[in-house]
Parts: sequence; structure tokens; C-alpha cells
Amino acid sequence: MKKHGTNSFFVVGEGVLEFDRNGVATTRQPLTVEELRRFRFSRLGPEGTQLDEETRIALATAMTADVPQLDSVDPPIPAGFTYLGQFVDHDLTMDRTESQLGDDVNLVDLVQGRSPALDLDSVYGRGPGDRNDRVFYAADGVKLKVGTTSPAPFPPGDEQVNVALEGFDLPRFGAAGTTEADRRRPLIPDPRNDENLVVAQTHLAFIRFHNRVVDELALRGLTGRRLFTAAREQVVRHYQWVLRTDFLPRIVDPAIVDDVFTHGRRFFEAPGRGKSPYGMQPTMPLEFSVASYRLGHSMIRGAYQWNRVFNTDGPGGVATLFLLFVFTGTSGNFDPGSLLPDLDNPDHESVDTLPTNWIADFRRLYDFTEVDRPDLVPPTADGGNLTKRIDSLLVNPLTQLPAGTFDGRGTTFPEIQRNLAFRNLTRANMVRLASGQQMAEFLGVPPLTSEQILVGNQGATLDSLTDAQKAAVTAATPLWLYVLREAEFNNGLLGPVGGRIVAEVFHRAIEGSRTSIVREPSWRPTFGPDAQTFRMTDLLLFAFEGKADLLNPLGD
Repeated sequence: MKKHGTNSFFVVGEGVLEFDRNGVATTRQPLTVEELRRFRFSRLGPEGTQLDEETRIALATAMTADVPQLDSVDPPIPAGFTYLGQFVDHDLTMDRTESQLGDDVNLVDLVQGRSPALDLDSVYGRGPGDRNDRVFYAADGVKLKVGTTSPAPFPPGDEQVNVALEGFDLPRFGAAGTTEADRRRPLIPDPRNDENLVVAQTHLAFIRFHNRVVDELALRGLTGRRLFTAAREQVVRHYQWVLRTDFLPRIVDPAIVDDVFTHGRRFFEAPGRGKSPYGMQPTMPLEFSVASYRLGHSMIRGAYQWNRVFNTDGPGGVATLFLLFVFTGTSGNFDPGSLLPDLDNPDHESVDTLPTNWIADFRRLYDFTEVDRPDLVPPTADGGNLTKRIDSLLVNPLTQLPAGTFDGRGTTFPEIQRNLAFRNLTRANMVRLASGQQMAEFLGVPPLTSEQILVGNQGATLDSLTDAQKAAVTAATPLWLYVLREAEFNNGLLGPVGGRIVAEVFHRAIEGSRTSIVREPSWRPTFGPDAQTFRMTDLLLFAFEGKADLLNPLGD
């Protein structure tokens, strides 16, 4: 799935759920070709009841109210992890079968391509040997392409930004595009990884990580296809190690993560539960995709200390969330003077690549003191960024999503559809997702009380809902809201319902990947400080050669 706004789901055991413009669902039996090729969803729990549109609007409005919000504090989570989470989501849901229709494809690629996996297909596509995907690769067929930034005239007279820098933007179509938007389009397997600037720079970091691993393995005498295959396997294993040891314990109760990865899954496609047996390709539970893993939306900040140009004390001021959409090819147009209608216009004229003054300062997105690099601490005057606490509030700018984020460019739609909370609640409604209470019963854990749902713990205030709406929400709480409320009472970490779903799906997706540290429990990382440690900061250090002027090319 390369689009967020998909209008149908192939749910194993149910059929194809399709939706009209009003969100009304019908179910039909899949065609043979769909059973063979379509990305496979599943339903972990029972079907739920639906909320009417007025209640969804009221709830979405409360969850995106323009009110102060808490940062993650105990523990503090560096802001880069929000967008690593988004990058992971795109990897999990990268549907390679779309581009394969009509193409020759082997059975292994076909089965893997329709299943969720954590194997960086969003970076590698189908590899340099594929006639369509070789465009993502350099001439040697081993390294991945990188892009070059465009000189920026702001700040005036600043020679560090008024130059083009190779290797600090995603590769783009450039002159090969037929429209302005086409020329800005990223030359990567999953264009969703260019829908905001942080996830785009995260994708670029993984490209650079792959290319550094290639250089390392080439010193051992590997060449050609053997070199590419060995590099990809090492990159994927290290990536999975980061997710297991560094990412998941920051967003899910660590006790749940340890239980799942030590003792195995108990609910999702677990051995002996009558689901897919061990060894078969995994499916994607709707409860994960449409609710539990949308926790990251609550972690987004409204503005970021981005680099020395764009921060509270810099000449460009703080980098607003809107500007982080502007400076992308999928959602934006690289034009700092843009308004929302300009982003929706695919023919808006601007430069074709990221302006140099918008290159990320990774010191502000991750905490490099944990890898004993005090030289990579950002200036204390404006500092780094923490995520917002995982709770039931979303920053208000998420009420105004650019149309490019949901494939809406060139179409007309009600304004409420720009509201991310409304989109999440509506998507769950469309697939008749189980309520939080139903999933608590399914997982065998005590449910939240009605008071906990209505009042929460320093999250969204639901006082604006009518009595009837409050009754509907407490009787059958939308699963997404439920797992966020659960986190409010669990120190900002996903708890017994949301955390269990997320941890088990990650475990299953890693298990079902071509390269898997779950199936190879004796594997240990080799590019970190020791055989037990490899964090996102270690990945960035390796990718950027441990150099401050590459992690922060604009300097202080």
C-alpha cells in the first residue's frame, strides 16, 4: 500500500472490504488474482460497533484541540523516534504487489510482497536485478542512489547554505518528470517516505547506512551481487536489532516487549491458536494497522528545533510542522512561501530538490550522549527535541493535513478530512474495528473504567461531547482512543492492550521476514560498540562516518 487512503482491504477469512465515498462498506469474495496478489490483512479480535459521523467529528475535535501538551519526560524520548516509527510503518505496509501486476515475479517475491515484514523493502524495493527497481541503484548495482540539495539564498550571504551538497537529499526524478510535482518526486520504492522532511531524512540515513556497509564488506573481498546480498542482510539484521532493543522499549511497556520476545506470541498467529502456523507468511491485523500503531500521531510536535538556521533563536525561526510538509516532494513543493492550496497544486513551480538550508541536524533529533559523544550535543540555547507524550492529544496542526499526505491532490473533499484524528476514527469505523473493551476481553486483561475513558490522565478533554456521545464512547471506545488513554495511565507507554498488539505484530513481522533475528537468535550486531548493543544513534554514527560535519553539515 503506497497510499494512506486505500478504499479497500483484503481481509483473510472475510473477503474484500470496499468503501464508497461516504464510507459505506460492502464485502465481496476476492477474485482469484486478488487472493494471489493482494496485501493481506486479518482481524485479530471480533467486529465492533460503529460511531456516527457527528460523534467522530466531536471526538476528533477534542483530540486535536489547540491546548498545551506534555512532552515525553519519564523516560524522555528524542523526537527522531516519532519518525523512525513512521518509517517502520511504511516498511511494514509496503505492498510490492501493486507494481508487480502484469510483471514476471517469482513465488518467493510474490508471497513476501503481500505480507507485512520488517526487511526494508521500502528502501530496497525488489533489488537492483529488477527491471523496474534498478532505477533506485547507482551504476554499480550495489549502492543506492543519493540526491543533491539545491543552493538556498537564505540566510543572505551564508555561503554554507548557498551551495549544492551531494548526499543530503533523497534522489529525485528531476528532468524525467513531466510536471513540477513529478520532478520533485523521490526516486525511492515508497514515496510515502517523503511525505514529511523528518521521515525523508530518516530514509536518507538508511540509504547512507547501506552504502557504508557496502564499503565495509567490500574490504573483505566481496563484489557484485554477493556484495549487495551480504550488505542488505547485515543492514536488515541491524535494523531489526534497533527495533527490538531501542525503539520498541521506548513506546511499549518493556515488560511486555521482553515477554513477547522471550516467550513468544500468545495471541497473534501464535502456534496452537488455529491461526497461520509457524513458517507461513504473516498477515497485518487491522487492530494494529488502523489503531494501535497509530500511537505515533500523538508523539508529533507542532514545531521543531531543526538546524542552526531554523530554530527558536535562528534567522528562520522554529521549523513548524507545516514547513516540514512543505520541504518534501510527496506532500510539498520546496517553496517556503507556500500556503496550503499551493501544496495541493501539483504544478506549483519551485526548485526540484531540497534546499540546502533544510538539511537535518541529527543532533537535535537523537541523544548522542548515550553513545558517549558529548561533541554531538546541540547548542543549549535551543537544544534538541523530545516527542510529545503518548496520550490522547494530537497537536492542532494535524487538523490541516496537506492533500498529498492522503493522495488527495487534484480532488475535492470535505475540510474535516484534513483532520488526522477524524481520518483515524473514520478508517476504524469503516472496517468495523473492535472496541477497546472488546480487545481487552480478547486479551484477558481488565478494561479501563468509564471514568478513565472520559476523564483520562492529562490527555484530551471530552467535556464538549453530548451525553449521548459520551455514552457511546464509553460503551464501545474506539480502539485507537483506548490504547492512547491506556498509555496515559502507563507513564506514556502502550499498555496491556495496545502494547501487546504492537509487540506481537513486530515479533511476527520480524519472524516472517526473509532475514530474521527472531529465527536467528544467536545473531549479534557487528557495527556497534559491542556485540549486545546497536541503537539508532549507533546506526547514524556508522552511516555518517561518525563525523559531526555530516550529521550536522550546516554547523553551529
